[in-house]
Amino acid sequence: MNIAIIGCGLIGQKRAKTLGSCRLVACVDSVYEKATQLAAQFEGCRAFADWREVINRPDVDIVIISTIHASLAEIGIAAVKAGKHILIEKPAGRHSSELEPLIHAAKQSGSLVRVGFNHRYHRAFRKALELMKENALGELMFLRARYGHGGRIGYDKEWRAQPKLSGGGELIDQGVHLIDLARYFLGDFNDIQGHAATYFWNMPVDDNGFLILKTPQKQTAFLHASCTEWKNTFSFEIYGKKGKIDINGLGGSYGVERITFYQMSPAMGPPETFSWEYPMADDSWEVEFNEFLEDIKQNRQPAANLQDAHAALTIVEEIYRMSKQ
Repeated sequence: MNIAIIGCGLIGQKRAKTLGSCRLVACVDSVYEKATQLAAQFEGCRAFADWREVINRPDVDIVIISTIHASLAEIGIAAVKAGKHILIEKPAGRHSSELEPLIHAAKQSGSLVRVGFNHRYHRAFRKALELMKENALGELMFLRARYGHGGRIGYDKEWRAQPKLSGGGELIDQGVHLIDLARYFLGDFNDIQGHAATYFWNMPVDDNGFLILKTPQKQTAFLHASCTEWKNTFSFEIYGKKGKIDINGLGGSYGVERITFYQMSPAMGPPETFSWEYPMADDSWEVEFNEFLEDIKQNRQPAANLQDAHAALTIVEEIYRMSKQ
């Protein structure tokens, strides 16, 4: 299949490296030099500065949208109306209301839309899902997760710090990954509590988000997203009545990715411990995209879809509403 990538920054470049047997035919970026630099790496690929020039091209089957938040939904709507399948990066829009016309347009066109929640596809989470399917944890009780970085000089001047471009701060940036993963394991949340605040960075968006989310069965997710972490951190713990899963690291500056399963003994006391470590390169982007190709082949709705993005953004918006009170 032929691919167009719109947005040739860090994420667009990551996507371009994981297309497998597909052919990249168009690279688009408002900074034309970024598009030309990426296109030059692929034979027969052309560069463009305006996404409108490629959205209706008959030789494009899939559009990958990896722009800033402000333009995700607009481009997505145009792409599905043009009959393209799309992979749109999280959070898919600045507000849940931006996703509603996109959801409608996708239903009307029959296009498949996958949202880039690639964290689901990290090796440790694939192993966690395998353990869950084996009922290794038993009935789930709660989970606890932290995700954070320390920013960089000038972070408060970047587009992520501008509400009109980003829709919010750390909660809508890394926080939506935590929310999506929490929903992935526990299901929908009907009780939402939390607080978003700006403690350190001089910017009009949050640098920390704290959440307590409960399902109708009172299973609880304790989540903290932060860009005042200073040392990059990722931690995700899932607690069941028969054991615990502890995931740490995402590779790179977040540390080696590893998962530990603590199996409760019937006699209680110290649990039996099993660990898996993944020091190799992250392959989540490739696994995620291959699953999307299989979605298209089978004409099935993607596992990470617009409804998931809408649910995550609805939670983000509720936390922001509470934080203004």
